[in-house]
Amino acid sequence: MKYTPRLKEKYTKEVMAALMKKHGYKSIMQVPKIEKVCINQGLGKFAGDKKMFETAVEEMSIITGQRAVTSKSRKDISNFKLRTGMPIGIRVTLRGEKMYEFLDRLISVSLPRVRDFKGINDKSFDGRGNYTLGVTEQIIFPEIDIDKVTKMNGMDVTIVTSATNDEEAKSLLQELGMPFKKDNDK
Repeated sequence: MKYTPRLKEKYTKEVMAALMKKHGYKSIMQVPKIEKVCINQGLGKFAGDKKMFETAVEEMSIITGQRAVTSKSRKDISNFKLRTGMPIGIRVTLRGEKMYEFLDRLISVSLPRVRDFKGINDKSFDGRGNYTLGVTEQIIFPEIDIDKVTKMNGMDVTIVTSATNDEEAKSLLQELGMPFKKDNDK
């Protein structure tokens, strides 16, 4: 028996039907879906600290379940003491099963662990149906051991959808359980 992530099962059984009814799609192929999730962590302030990069790559790999890749600078910038080829950040792109597993953990476990959490901002759409969320501390993820953390690092999580506009993308994310702020909480 093949394992299917809980969020993917919810998408195929409940979300597709709800979106077809809400937006009046005639075919299930018109229903927007999540294509990939990109997680990015900028570590430019620690550009010379190799140990910090190794720790960040290890933490990101534990959080996502996939090996993180180091981003390197493309050009020299003397004001920032930056040289071509120096590591400045790490990133991971998740697709398929790992993507659904990460989103499920993010929605149901990690976001509710944020201090004073009232929901996520619904203004972070880019106009093409993609949503970007900033996480200020990596310790909201249960995989990270708080005692071993030396520096608090934030990260950006971008959810890329096949939706053509922000309204469709927001409907998709709401149906999947993304906790957006209520109108009176702004």
